[in-house]
Amino acid sequence: MPADNIPSRRGIQAGVLAAVLALAGCGSASNSALGVAAIGDPADPFSTGRSAPLAEQLVRASTSEGLVSFDEKGRVIPALADRWIVTDDGLSYIFRLRDGNWLSGDPLTAASAKQAIDKALEDTRDTPFALDLGGIDEVRAMAGRVIEIRLARPMPYLLQLLAQPELGLVHKQRGAGPMRLERDRGAARLTPIDPAHLGLPAIENWAQRTRRVDLRAVSGPEAVAAFNDGAVDIVMGGEIQDFPLTRSVGILRGTIQVDPVVGLFGLQVMNNHGFLADPANREAIAMAIDRDGLIAPFSLGGWSPTTRVVSPSLDGDLGTIGERWGNQSLDERRAVAAARVRRWQAQQGGQPAAPVSSPKADAPKRPLQRLLSRGGNTPQPAALSEHAPGLVVWLPQGEGSDTLFERLSADLSAIGLRLVRSGDKDARDADLVLIDDVARYPRAAWFLNRLSCAERRGLCSAEADARAVEAASAATPQDRAALLTEAEAELTAANVFIPFGTPIRWSLVRGSVDGFAPNTWGWHPLMPLAWVPK
Repeated sequence: MPADNIPSRRGIQAGVLAAVLALAGCGSASNSALGVAAIGDPADPFSTGRSAPLAEQLVRASTSEGLVSFDEKGRVIPALADRWIVTDDGLSYIFRLRDGNWLSGDPLTAASAKQAIDKALEDTRDTPFALDLGGIDEVRAMAGRVIEIRLARPMPYLLQLLAQPELGLVHKQRGAGPMRLERDRGAARLTPIDPAHLGLPAIENWAQRTRRVDLRAVSGPEAVAAFNDGAVDIVMGGEIQDFPLTRSVGILRGTIQVDPVVGLFGLQVMNNHGFLADPANREAIAMAIDRDGLIAPFSLGGWSPTTRVVSPSLDGDLGTIGERWGNQSLDERRAVAAARVRRWQAQQGGQPAAPVSSPKADAPKRPLQRLLSRGGNTPQPAALSEHAPGLVVWLPQGEGSDTLFERLSADLSAIGLRLVRSGDKDARDADLVLIDDVARYPRAAWFLNRLSCAERRGLCSAEADARAVEAASAATPQDRAALLTEAEAELTAANVFIPFGTPIRWSLVRGSVDGFAPNTWGWHPLMPLAWVPK
């Protein structure tokens, strides 16, 4: 990287120190509070947009419970509903609400809960989450404290969806806890609410048995520095771009916890221009990638590479779609891919190849030379031809992304492609964009929804979407699984997403902390952390 693109060491240290001091001022320097740093933007805890950053999700889940919620191990537990039943056909979930009140003092009734559920569902409209909730047909208020959710089709994962932060319920613009929010110098101070204030049975010595949680969103380097300094007890929301920072965490300070999540981790193809117009060329990119080598520099045990769009071995997986190119070595795959690159170049008349154009049809094309001059961290192998087709990739900022780019660049140069890293903060001018999402429920439908045309992320497959729609109304679980398998096959053939493997989610946790456990969802609620360790 050229010197003018490297932030000064003194500037980084000053920023980290400021964040550490701020965190120490509101965090775990006192035994009465637990300090938590969520990696993100400082405004995240109080965000009201639809991007739903981690800190905002943590605040919402802490202050606005849903019918059910998650415990620290990712298990669904009672919240506003203390029990429920599911009818034999799987088309009706009936919830009995707990006794007690909303935070406003109004009684918690079926009518008020229905109104809150309807509002929460309405707020998810036009978001990716709405696709997951598409099977909900009607919410009905029955007896005084009984709610029924009727489904148009069975949703065996409904409870996991109802526990998501977006379905936290609000009455008169206030949730029902379990925590109360205060804002202090950019930090979210979350204090457990005495159950007696909610019309629930009192718990003896409540004030002594619980503690406040102080949450602040900061950058990855600032969060790790604060942890190492002792200013916070937990760092949440770690992804691959910041994973190398964990090298600085000594064994006496705490532990690195990696969640066993599944989801999407790979490159979304954003347009079908130039080299990317042919699905076979897009497949060539996928064939060139050494997935084990991609993650090897991170020394992450247990990471699972895959060439499948849908993570293998999920519920309902028929096992008829296997890993791609299983009978070919990496060298053999690259030989096939390189031949496709040469063929495409020949079709272009052997002229020097410009990068693929922007995903916006009306956006001006940017010369490869301009991107090379802007993105100082895009070294190219010396053996790469000047006629090599160029592709622009977007990755988040961070040392881990730098390593990822170096590996991807080497992989693609092996088949004659030039990879350039976008210097922009967003992905609007990229041809390939890193997608790094954790699945909310372990079903193929989640993956297909996230890569659907309705998502408007980039290239998609109308045929795959059509099979997924058919699956939603299938008569039997067997028919549904078969149609979802067909949808995955269509999406795979379209080569609009280039999978690497499972997402990487990590946290830093002080050894003295209770109420935290790695789990399948990568979700760590704050209320379990608010109990004072015995």
